[in-house]
Amino acid sequence: MDSDLLPALDRIAAALERLSPPPPTLKGLDEADAFVWHPSLGRLTPVEHVAHVDIDLLQGVAMQRGLVLDNTLHFARGLPANNAMLWGARGMGKSSLVKAAHARANLVDGRPAAPGQGRLVLVEIQREDLATLPDLLALLRTSPRRFIVFCDDLSFESEDADYKALKSVLDGGISGRPDNVLFYATSNRRHLMPRDMIDNERSTAINPSEAVEEKVSLSDRFGLWVGFHNCPQDVFLDMARAYAHARRLRIDDAELTQRANAWSVTRGGRSGRVAFQFIENLTAELSPQA
Repeated sequence: MDSDLLPALDRIAAALERLSPPPPTLKGLDEADAFVWHPSLGRLTPVEHVAHVDIDLLQGVAMQRGLVLDNTLHFARGLPANNAMLWGARGMGKSSLVKAAHARANLVDGRPAAPGQGRLVLVEIQREDLATLPDLLALLRTSPRRFIVFCDDLSFESEDADYKALKSVLDGGISGRPDNVLFYATSNRRHLMPRDMIDNERSTAINPSEAVEEKVSLSDRFGLWVGFHNCPQDVFLDMARAYAHARRLRIDDAELTQRANAWSVTRGGRSGRVAFQFIENLTAELSPQA
């Protein structure tokens, strides 16, 4: 072979290696208790600090909090547990509850476990990466640790076929869902797809009932189905009070109530997210440096 061709062939080989995805690996799994799945890199990227609030600060969702926390603790202890779907009103703490339950499950004598030593690992997967979920589960199956795979704001559109892959994973396929993995998801939609999409299936399909059932049955694969609903005023004020108390803000209840209600009017609604944003602003205003 002409020696002049060798450098060119080496460059071609290096370029092909960069284009082909690396084989998945669990390298670095002992570095943290939360990760983000990056299928293009073939690995889990550690998250040193998960942005979460204490679970006791999540007001107005006592029933939902109990269901999700119990399910999470059962799984962390090696007991049977269900895949969970948290659906409903925006800003009412769905994703916050998942992260807070994960943090509570990893407490040791009331304190967070050392990095990489928690009983439960939280793995976030992006909506657009759901097609790689079987690869991720196959990888996690080989680990002795226990995992919650979490997809935030999950939904599907009319031309989206990824729901079939997710349904297969939740059913377990012939290999079954790994015993050390649960799947948690949040969605603003009860059946993970817009109502007009469901209605369109009824109007255009040869067998409307079967077409609709195929689409909406995905939510049935979640053993735990937890609904979150719009926030009344008294609950919104309880949320604001809880955050204000946790931050030791010096403000009387009458002023807090008046300002919280005024803030919710400017935002056009009430929710846990709006209450938290109000407290963020109030904390800054009451700071000595303000």
